[in-house]
Amino acid sequence: MRGLFEHHLNITAKVMDLRLQRQNIVTGNIANVNTPGYKARRLEFEGQLQAALNQDALGKLTRTKQDHLPATFDPDGFKGQGLDEFRGREIYGQDEVNLERETTTNAKNTMMYNALASVIKKSFDGMSKAIQEGSK
Repeated sequence: MRGLFEHHLNITAKVMDLRLQRQNIVTGNIANVNTPGYKARRLEFEGQLQAALNQDALGKLTRTKQDHLPATFDPDGFKGQGLDEFRGREIYGQDEVNLERETTTNAKNTMMYNALASVIKKSFDGMSKAIQEGSK
């Protein structure tokens, strides 16, 4: 598997880790909804990750010059901040806990995490099928 899917899995694993971290922060916010003076925390990482991967907000590669042709992302050429050093930006206490906003963030984050888990599972299912078909 080394070299074939490793980088894609590393990126996906890092995003799943960040989503888990966000889930923990949102859960803490919800748990403290009635705590006097508690300020909600949040975790931002999507914009920073896209910038590190040299993509715009829509997931497309950015063009540094108008003369450049659009291209697809090549994860093997990723030299950004590096996934090991990449950290989300945790923002402390800018506003009160809004239960509706927190539950919405929680639901969206859960759906995104589950979607990533499904993508990884389908990748492994495909590899397993290719190995089984190849061994016949």
